[in-house]
Amino acid sequence: MMTALNNEQPIALKEWAVSVKALAEGKQIIVMRKGGIIEETRDFQLISPNFYFMPAYEHQKKHLLKEQYADDMDETLADWSSEMETIKLESYAEVVQDIEITDQETLDRLRDLHIWTDTFAEERLRWKRTKPLHVLLLRVYRLAAPIEIPMRAAYNGCKSWVRLEDEFTAPERTPVLEAKEFDAEVQKIKQALA
Repeated sequence: MMTALNNEQPIALKEWAVSVKALAEGKQIIVMRKGGIIEETRDFQLISPNFYFMPAYEHQKKHLLKEQYADDMDETLADWSSEMETIKLESYAEVVQDIEITDQETLDRLRDLHIWTDTFAEERLRWKRTKPLHVLLLRVYRLAAPIEIPMRAAYNGCKSWVRLEDEFTAPERTPVLEAKEFDAEVQKIKQALA
């Protein structure tokens, strides 16, 4: 049974469920990371160039989303419970670029290219002030069929990465955006940061 393309134990990045939804719907191609509170390395490190998304529900805050995305958060919470025994993985990503941002002016140039408010972006940048904010440009894929795995204690807590403990067959994947659309989104980000 294959667990990942390279036969290694697959990795998942924990990310707000509403962000995972936006990525899977092509509404954005970036995530912003500084690391979880209990991160082993005390800051964010890109430990895998490709990974599954593990939706996280506990720390989502509606007031940190732009108004047009607030209802998306409600959708993600509709079937969620803190007592859930399984979790569904429905998307996968490949990192195209890891951009480190250290100043507010640069971060502000990305404001129209994600679902979060300026407050959210500013808080991410200011937290652990001496560390850069990682903006990951991602090629996102929808899985042909969701992977449903047991919710394990090791997956809980404020951390970015989890190693998936259960074996599963890696399903086929379809890019969320066609190559031309994706390249256009990458160009928007590069132009914004130029």
